[in-house]
Amino acid sequence: MNSNKPLASYIDHTLLKPDATSEQVKKLCAEAREYHFASVCVNPCHIALVAHELAGTNVLPCSVVGFPLGAIPSESKAAETAVAIRNGAKEIDMVIHIGAAKEGNWSYVEKDIAAVVAVCAGKAALKVIIECCLLTDDEKVNACLAAKAAGADFVKTSTGFSTGGATEHDVALMRKTVGPDMGVKAAGGIRTKEDMLKMIEAGASRVGASAGVAIVRA
Repeated sequence: MNSNKPLASYIDHTLLKPDATSEQVKKLCAEAREYHFASVCVNPCHIALVAHELAGTNVLPCSVVGFPLGAIPSESKAAETAVAIRNGAKEIDMVIHIGAAKEGNWSYVEKDIAAVVAVCAGKAALKVIIECCLLTDDEKVNACLAAKAAGADFVKTSTGFSTGGATEHDVALMRKTVGPDMGVKAAGGIRTKEDMLKMIEAGASRVGASAGVAIVRA
């Protein structure tokens, strides 16, 4: 961990529940402004509001794409990304085609990611969610290599909506696979400062959490 980097600057302040309201999203943005989080991560329907609420700050508006299953065509992910960027997203968190990964169809996984990379180019950073809880270690490695080859900026452990969240093992494996220069985001089940510090020590350069305020106040 970079001891000179504030803990808050690692955090993507996140609200992805299907029943999230505009007022809850505004509160999320107010907290992000107050604590200087890295980004506010929301579903695409809220990204225009987030971009408006964060205007003039260093907090980045972040939208998920193909979320939470990843089981939509690449063209749909690219189109969803274009709309999110048009509405103010500066970061995109996309879910891979997990079924293709389980089949070992890595060329498809890479092309799927590349379709979103092409839309993001010069406009938004791309984080690729590989949903570690559904993959073997070999599949995690190959998914990370596909994301790196496609030109993504980050790999991310989890959606938080599947059978498990981030683990130290997965973060360390992902960091070892992508090397020192690519981002690694840990997300899913990170609720305490202790949880977060373990992820950073394992190699995370960003942490997604809905408990960001509690973490930085601890």
